[in-house]
This record gives sequence, structure tokens and C-alpha cells, in this order.
Amino acid sequence: MRLGNSNKSTRTQHADQNHLGDAKLILVKRRTRLEELVVRYNTVQQAQFYIERLGADFSDYIEEDRRYRRSVQQAQHQLGQLGRVQTIDREHVPNFIFGEHDIVVVVGQDGLVANTLKYVTEQPLIGVNPDPMRWDGVLLPFTVEDLKMIIPDVMRKQRSLKEVTLAKVELNDGQFLYGVNDLFIGRKTHVSARYEVRLGSSVEQQSSSGIIVSTGLGSTGWFKSVLAGAAGIVGSEAWKHMHINDDVNAVSPVTRGNKMGNFGWDAPYLYFTVREPFPSRTTAVNLVFGQVHPKQPLRIVSQMPEDGVIFSDGVEQDFLEFNSGVEATIGLAEKRGRLVV
Repeated sequence: MRLGNSNKSTRTQHADQNHLGDAKLILVKRRTRLEELVVRYNTVQQAQFYIERLGADFSDYIEEDRRYRRSVQQAQHQLGQLGRVQTIDREHVPNFIFGEHDIVVVVGQDGLVANTLKYVTEQPLIGVNPDPMRWDGVLLPFTVEDLKMIIPDVMRKQRSLKEVTLAKVELNDGQFLYGVNDLFIGRKTHVSARYEVRLGSSVEQQSSSGIIVSTGLGSTGWFKSVLAGAAGIVGSEAWKHMHINDDVNAVSPVTRGNKMGNFGWDAPYLYFTVREPFPSRTTAVNLVFGQVHPKQPLRIVSQMPEDGVIFSDGVEQDFLEFNSGVEATIGLAEKRGRLVV
């Protein structure tokens, strides 16, 4: 009996090892601040001259770069013992084709995790903090040392996954873009944007500095800051002494309390808010906040002759042009992100 159990255990271990050896592990990394400076100024010495001339501490750039490179090398070593590893840089993620059974490991800050998550499909994603003493990361629960334990658990489906609702914008010309945290709709220069906005049966002509559409994951970021500003204004003594139309004097319940609009990462809805809406003879400020769900998408028609854009997750370089006549439909994405926790 003991001999039989021992053989079974050995066979299971061998099967697991074979499975691990056949796995494809995608390691995503980014440029450090130092590497970005070298791209701009050609050499480390010239970058140092520029930074120190401004009175900043260049040694911090050196130390950050050293720690990040070491973390990436350690991650490559850990993953190399568990399966086939392919390392890709952040700028190549949008064009990379992830395999169905790939496991994605992101070494970087929260922004890199979010930027990667919108390009994967069903692949589990592991966020690794390369420097816990420097970075605070909501999406970076693990260190490099954790990988040797986490990867086998994920392969055997013994690790919990947290689903994340994504936003999706589709244009009437067929282009589309996903958002993990949020979508921005407005002018490239962030000056006044003109458009028609429709939610359910409500339609309005607006002029504003843009619209933010947030997922639950992004509700603690840009979206929260916009709501915090609005709530702070409405709650101030100065506001109470102003004589302004009561129609714009209400604060949505989502801004009340300590949560300030936060909602679950897997919530089956999005929220939108309009930044700095301007009332005039031709533009109104009534449809400035609301919930977006499968039965109630948000539709926006651009009235901007140029510089109209839609981008996601703060990455302005990855955008859709949104100029006069183009219609955008915003709702929940057909896919969800899967974060390892």
C-alpha cells in the first residue's frame, strides 16, 4: 500500500514537472526613468548633466534602475526554472499575440499592470512589485521571490483569480479600445470639447474639458479625484453663499461617505462624469453623471473639427481619433481581466 502511494506521488510530481516545462510564461517589463532619459539625451552622462542642472538627485535614478533591472533578472531566472519564458517590453504589448494557455507576469507599477491587462483575454495576470520600499501597488501583491510558489499554483488552477470588469468604446467606423481603469473622451489639448451626449432617453449638447468613464478598478483614481473636487466645492461655505441654479446644486449619492464613489472591480456597470461642463445658450449641464450598464450604453457624437481623442488608462499615445461626425458607443467589454491574488 505504501509503495503504491509512493509511486502515485512520484508520477504526479513528474507529470507536474512536465506540465511546468511545457508552459509559456510571458514576462512584461518597462523602461526605467533612467532608460527614458538615455533615449532622450543619448548617454547617461548627458542625462546626469540635465538632471543635476535642475537640482535633482541623479543617484535616485541610478538606484531605481539598478533595483528594477535586478528584479527583472531574478524574475527571468525564477520563471526559467518553471517553463519557457518570453520577455517583452511595454511598447510591444499592444501588438503581442498572447497564447490561450500563457501566464502573464508583469514586473512594474500599477500602470503597467493595467496597460497589459487590457490586451490579454483569458490569461491570468500576476502583478509583481520590483521594489516594495519604493512602490505602493494595489495591483502588485507579490514580490519576485513569490513567483516560484505562485506559478505552479496557477498552472494547477489552485490559485484564486479576481475578475476585473473592463470598459470598451466602439466607433461607428469599426475601431475600438479597451479601458481597465478609465476612458477619456475630449480634446488632445484638454481644452473645451464639444459633443452630443446620450444616455437612455436623455440627450444633451455639451461643452466641457472632457468625459471620464470609470470601471470599478479605476474608481479610486482619476474618477475619484473628479468627484472629490465636485463634492468639495458643493460642501464649501463659499458655494453655499453663491446663487446658482438649483439644477446643478445636487451631489450624487455615489460621492457621499468615505468611499467617494468607489465600486467593486467586478461590478457589472461603469460610471461616467463630465469634467468642468460649461452652461451656455447652446450647451447644458444636466447630463453630467450617470451609470453605464448593458441596457444603457453611453453614446457620444463628436463636434470637434480637430484634436478630438479617446484614450484609456492615462496612455495618451494609444488613442482613437474622435473628430466631427464620429460616434462612440461606450459600455462593458465582452471580456474580463483575471488578476492572480
